[in-house]
Amino acid sequence: MIDKICMFLTNRIRREMPEIDDEKAEIINYGLQNIIGEIPKTFLVLIIAYFLGIWKETLITFLLLIPYKNASGGFHLKTHLGCIIGTTTFYCGIAVLSKFAILSGILKYIVIVSVWIFGMCMIKLYAPADTENVPILTKKDRRRQQMISYTTFSIGLLIAGIINYSVVSNIIIFGYFLQTLMITKLAYRLTNNKYGYEVYGDTSVQNV
Repeated sequence: MIDKICMFLTNRIRREMPEIDDEKAEIINYGLQNIIGEIPKTFLVLIIAYFLGIWKETLITFLLLIPYKNASGGFHLKTHLGCIIGTTTFYCGIAVLSKFAILSGILKYIVIVSVWIFGMCMIKLYAPADTENVPILTKKDRRRQQMISYTTFSIGLLIAGIINYSVVSNIIIFGYFLQTLMITKLAYRLTNNKYGYEVYGDTSVQNV
């Protein structure tokens, strides 16, 4: 159903904009699938979280991860079913871990500093982590999203170190760490994904 809706919208866009070729149309279609597919997937994850007794924590996880996740990118699973399972595991898993894990005192700050150092290195190497279907090919766009990744990541962990509400603090720490893992080359290899530059060439020569 989602595939048909996205194909209809893609064809409609192509009729309005004849200059769009097959390659660009494929990118648009993939982007629409991600956007439209997120709506029922989000509701499904929250419904599952409700029955697991972690509805509020899962919703908070969604909201807190949006800025960093949107900026840094990450791999995409190939099927809708796989995406639903992966997304549910990701958000509900973080919520459960954050609710029951104990990070306090000096341990909390050691973990935050460790996650920050690791994350800054990975952002430098891989962010924004695009895909072959939705590439980010201009140097300007990549630089902007990388800077947003640095900023949101650092601010989030700073907030985690300041606030006293342990569940929210844990959500930021664990969520940002796992999101950072999703942009790494190892994660892309394990999920059979490719970065946009691996398919379309070196982005450093594209300055538009």
